[in-house]
Amino acid sequence: MEKIWLKSYPPGVPAEINPEQYKSLVQLLDESFKKNAANPFSVCMEKWMTYKQVDELSTALGAWLQSQGLEPGSRVAIMLPNIPQFSVTMAGILRAGYTCVNVNPLYTPRELEHQLKDSGAETIIILENFATTLTQIIDKTPIKRVVLATMGDLLGPVFGKWITFAVRNIKKMVPAFSFDTSKGLQVTPFNVAIAKGKGLNLKPSPANLDSIAFLQYTGGTTGLSKGAVLTHRNVVAATLQAEAWFFPAVERIGDVSKINIVAALPLYHIFALTTSLLAIRWGGFITLVPNPRDFPGFVKTLKSRPFHILPAVNTLFNALLQTPSFKTLDFSTLCLSQAGGMAATEGTAKAWLAATGSPMVEGWGMSETVAIGTNNPVTSKAFTGTIGLPLPSIEIHIKDEAGKSLAQGESGEICIRGPNVMKGYYNQAEETAKAFTADGFMRTGDVGIMDDKGFIRIVDRLKDMIIVSGFNVFPNELEQTVSLCPGVLECAVIGVPDEKTGEAIKLFVIKKDPNLTEEDVKAYCKQHLTGYKTPKYIVFRDDFPKTNVGKILRRELRAGK
Repeated sequence: MEKIWLKSYPPGVPAEINPEQYKSLVQLLDESFKKNAANPFSVCMEKWMTYKQVDELSTALGAWLQSQGLEPGSRVAIMLPNIPQFSVTMAGILRAGYTCVNVNPLYTPRELEHQLKDSGAETIIILENFATTLTQIIDKTPIKRVVLATMGDLLGPVFGKWITFAVRNIKKMVPAFSFDTSKGLQVTPFNVAIAKGKGLNLKPSPANLDSIAFLQYTGGTTGLSKGAVLTHRNVVAATLQAEAWFFPAVERIGDVSKINIVAALPLYHIFALTTSLLAIRWGGFITLVPNPRDFPGFVKTLKSRPFHILPAVNTLFNALLQTPSFKTLDFSTLCLSQAGGMAATEGTAKAWLAATGSPMVEGWGMSETVAIGTNNPVTSKAFTGTIGLPLPSIEIHIKDEAGKSLAQGESGEICIRGPNVMKGYYNQAEETAKAFTADGFMRTGDVGIMDDKGFIRIVDRLKDMIIVSGFNVFPNELEQTVSLCPGVLECAVIGVPDEKTGEAIKLFVIKKDPNLTEEDVKAYCKQHLTGYKTPKYIVFRDDFPKTNVGKILRRELRAGK
């Protein structure tokens, strides 16, 4: 199949990238740490860390982990928010030759138990704020050692101690917990592990491009969470793909080591993780936002210094727009407003462009593809409503259920092949076999159409499709339309059983205008949607159930939550 999308690439973007230029992700990290030693690496609560410091701290942590007798490739879980300890931990694990298992800090005990058992992780590095969750299930998991971090560990001897004290005693954010060490469980404070590691030598990592770098667990919105096996090649490729695609947006900065990438999305999530690795590749710095839901505080952080790349999901862009102080910011340095993680809506995109002068550039990817797949050109001046073009070294075919590639313009499952696509699901041969077609494309579960220029439009997830009297209705289409209704802040659509039509459409709305009525919404839908797509039920809500990265959980709405 001809790669028709290449003709739509912005000038300077290559058709291919070469992950083979590195022996492993570790080499990429080592190279950047040495080259950019004097540069700022991150800032958190106005406390800075340099590349040299990350180099030294991660070397020490890696050496300490090696001293614990872990076998090469051992899985080490990371249960940390967006604080400096995250990058030090990730780099330390990888440089020691082990596999990172990213864990959502807000997991319930049941979810945490599943992931630790499934991954086989025997070591976890966790913030004390979440330790009480671990204590409830640790006896049912393989965990043998816990490295316990506090919020202020890497924020300086005075400020760090104050932050830890405030988090524990003023904000009461550390629920009581106690680990039972009577059966051999080892509990080591984070800074103690670092201190001990400074007296040890880090042995070179034996990892190569085919070694496992991350077990990245799927969001769980579709059922039991599965571990996507991401190799060093996958992650290096994704980093280089992002670099190639984003370059036209940041070219005007000149020195890419001056780039400030905002990390408000949680770093355990593949979207934020990949953008942070891009910052490392460039030698730029990351603004860490531990609590992006404190929107006035988030805006204050953005006001502190020029920012260049802001990755976010649609709901985060929307929430910033609703924060009065946001529009007082200087957006002149904002090169790229990167939307992903969920469908972006035209209503939010229009409001964002009006407020910032920066178009929301929508992309699409999955945990299984290291967040990389398609993206709109970063030179776009307006919201396109598509997920863009396949990135360098990626092939996308639209296929039918049998795995046959369909003709251009036909609707089918989006299937992807490229160096960033996972090896498979960890210890799940059957699920892995189901995930790939005979010719090596990964099935994504997303239904889409590719136009004659290579741009892809997602129609919806296969399983979210609603069938009304035999007609297919896709929630994304309805949500896009209703998002433009005056007075609507957010909306979500599900199908519910109906005796006459098989399924009926139920629309949930959060009001922007308190005077908005059901009749207003119905009238708008009748004007803009064909009859069978018009919602039968309209329900107003104050909020929506969402994942930690802001995806609306339709299954929770179906369950009446």
